[in-house]
Amino acid sequence: MPQKKLLLDSNSYFRLAKSIHPLLDVIFGDENYCLYVLKELDGEYDKNSLLRKKFSWVEDDEYFDNRKKRISVSRAEKKDIDLTVDYLVNYKVVNGLGVSKIDIKCLAQGYVQNIPVVTDDQDMLELAKSFYIVTMTTLELMSLMHESGHITMGKVGEIVAYWEYVDDKPANFRKDYKKLFGKYNKP
Repeated sequence: MPQKKLLLDSNSYFRLAKSIHPLLDVIFGDENYCLYVLKELDGEYDKNSLLRKKFSWVEDDEYFDNRKKRISVSRAEKKDIDLTVDYLVNYKVVNGLGVSKIDIKCLAQGYVQNIPVVTDDQDMLELAKSFYIVTMTTLELMSLMHESGHITMGKVGEIVAYWEYVDDKPANFRKDYKKLFGKYNKP
């Protein structure tokens, strides 16, 4: 059975990769899910001193090596992705959405290759919805991983405790957590 690819935005990657390692290029579940990030994540990380300070582990060889595997993009798909980027940028500007260049590229690739995009960014989710791009949140991904036996509820609790510690919970965290996992008890 072929892989069912999922494309993580940088924020979802930073929220999960330290706690679930290796995170990328690992097949899980009956649907053969496999997670990927764009190569541009490294450039975004390198240019942002706040990211480098908060997530210094990203530069460790084991995480760098895990990010090397990419989703193949044909020449025709690349052209379609570039065209889709233009449409998304125009929509973003007209609607005053704060979506970064790499996040737009992530949505464009998801759209062209029909790959769900994992993000917690509210503006990204709004943009994706407007173009019928399939998305899921990081909590929804964790629920999928838990249901498939890839992670335990203990691991979910550990990840959430880490988010609490670094003060980096996704938007709508309590509501979404309750819907997916039941009552949330702060660690």
